[in-house]
Order: sequence, then structure tokens, then C-alpha cells
Amino acid sequence: MSPRRSYDQYCSAARALDAVGDRWTLLIVRELLAGPRRYTDLHADLPGVSTDVLASRLKDMERDGLTVRRRLPPPGAASVYELTARGRELLPVLQALGTWGQGVLGERRPTDAVRAHWFALPLLRALGGEGLVEVQLDEGRFHLHVGAEDGAVYGDGPAPGEPDATLALDADTCTAIGRGELALADAVRDGRIEVGGDGTLAKALREA
Repeated sequence: MSPRRSYDQYCSAARALDAVGDRWTLLIVRELLAGPRRYTDLHADLPGVSTDVLASRLKDMERDGLTVRRRLPPPGAASVYELTARGRELLPVLQALGTWGQGVLGERRPTDAVRAHWFALPLLRALGGEGLVEVQLDEGRFHLHVGAEDGAVYGDGPAPGEPDATLALDADTCTAIGRGELALADAVRDGRIEVGGDGTLAKALREA
């Protein structure tokens, strides 16, 4: 294993960048916030990363205590990567970075890949309370564990079980909420978000 590169600066920001400043590392964290993922799933949801670079980053993250690798019991019997508690502490870092980046997001380019669950973190910032929320976009479905303190923050596909609320909206609305240009409550009132479900969270969204 290659020696760890360092800025060799006695500064907490520099030390943090020693661990997460390499290309792809924070995007791997973004994917693992969905819970344990197989290598093939990570590679599929990180278009543009080579297999060598992905394998190298995962080794570095394991060495730095951000991830662990474990074997699923039968019938899964596959190796998965998941974040440690230290790795999950990067959630607010990614959310802050996403907020900062919304100002330069602009229009989607023809070469831009997109996955529905990439909208999870900006939407999570706008939701309060606790509960399971299923989100329906034209690009696909994902679900959010709002208020979760550990474990998966979001997941791809429909909610596992009965959600406390469902949200149907388009990517433009989700982007506007992430940029702070549109309040979630206003989007609901204006009919840009359709709220379903009978849970406390759904009722709070409809009454906001």
C-alpha cells in the first residue's frame, strides 16, 4: 500500500484534506451514506471513476478509519463497504459543500450523469422532524431517513416499508429548494410538491 500523502501542515483543515481531499473520496462517502454498498454498486453509481482508482480510494478510506469492509451472511454472501461513525460525521460537511456548490450548478449539461438519489442530501436539509420519506422524481425514486442519527441516511428505490410521507416533485423544484430559492413549504402550497401519506411528517408538510 502506498504511503499516505500529507500536506504536512499543523492545521485541522489540512489534516482533514489529507484524509478526504483526494478526487472521488467525498463522492464515495455520499454513496455510502445510503448504507452498505457492494463494490459493483459503487462503481455503477460513480460514473467516470476507474476501477483502479475506486479500489485505491476504498483502501485509503479503510486505512483512515472512514469505512470498513465486511462479508454479508448467506444468502447475500457478498462483500460490502460501509461508513464508520467517523465516516458518517462527514454528512454535514457534504451538505455544506452541496449548499456552496448549488450556486454554480447551473443547467444540466449533455455530458452530466444523474442519479435520483443525488438529490437526497439537498432535500434532507430542507426537511425537519423524523420519519421515513419516499421521494418520487422523473429520474427515479429514493427514500430518506429524516432525523436518523446513525445508519443509512437515504437509500435508492422505494421506501422499505410504509413511509411516513411521500413527495412527488421534479428535479427543478428539488434544485431550487437546495439552492435556497424556494422554501419547501411554499413548494407544497404552490402545488410543485405533492405530499402523500398519513404520518405525522406528511401532515406537518401539508399544514406548514
